[in-house]
Amino acid sequence: MDLKCIYTCFPGGKHKVLTMSYDDGRDYDRQLVDIFNRYGIKGTFHINSGLADSNRFPGEGRIHLKEMAEVYAGHEVSCHTVLHPTIARCPIEQVAMQVLEDRRTLEEAVGYPVRGLSYPNGSYSKEIVDLLPKLGIEYSRVVGDTHDFGMPENYLLWKATCHHTHNLLEDGKRFLGLHKTQYLYMMYVWGHSYEFPQQNNWDLMEEFCRMVSGQEDIWYATNIQIVDYMKAAKALQFTIDGDRVFNPSFQSVWIQADGKIVEVPGGTLVEI
Repeated sequence: MDLKCIYTCFPGGKHKVLTMSYDDGRDYDRQLVDIFNRYGIKGTFHINSGLADSNRFPGEGRIHLKEMAEVYAGHEVSCHTVLHPTIARCPIEQVAMQVLEDRRTLEEAVGYPVRGLSYPNGSYSKEIVDLLPKLGIEYSRVVGDTHDFGMPENYLLWKATCHHTHNLLEDGKRFLGLHKTQYLYMMYVWGHSYEFPQQNNWDLMEEFCRMVSGQEDIWYATNIQIVDYMKAAKALQFTIDGDRVFNPSFQSVWIQADGKIVEVPGGTLVEI
């Protein structure tokens, strides 16, 4: 038997992915989205829908619900609970409502299913993690940095590579230097857009995006795009001999077979 060496690839046969994740839906997201758009970077924005149109925190400008579809076009809107409570201290029924009502309101605002979350105040418990799939949540970001580029084992406990104030440029340079195509690498950056004016460092994000943009080996994706793509990749059905593969999902998946990049379109059987 002629055994093949088959690897999962990101779209286009790439082996690296960059994703950005920002919380709270503050007005400064407008400037951050503008930077992302100029450099072709994709971001996920985690929103507290109950604070978007309220005066609960005077002086904290936030993106209004009626603006979200336009402001975040081309990116992802995701949950952050309705009111940003420390949910590990809350009754589990209230946690469920904080997530479901956030989903409902955000979906009405942007017009598509909202399926992700970042834990408010970094707060969660095993009970909450186990509950989330029943609420339609497929991933959630925890607080903290790995300063690493591996794929998560559990997308409901997804830890970022770094906060943008924690060695962003150094980690970015290391990410750009990763060339071993037998691995899948991910750089995940998180933070809050209001931190940029507080620390007067918008130039940091500008420099980072300029540095990592336009790379042929990097896929620029939102959080949910990564989750959906890896789910589709895992669903591929290979023959024992590895000479054919069927893709039962709707989207294309790319693989590498003995060094050759192969696109497997959704719903098709492809010879390798």
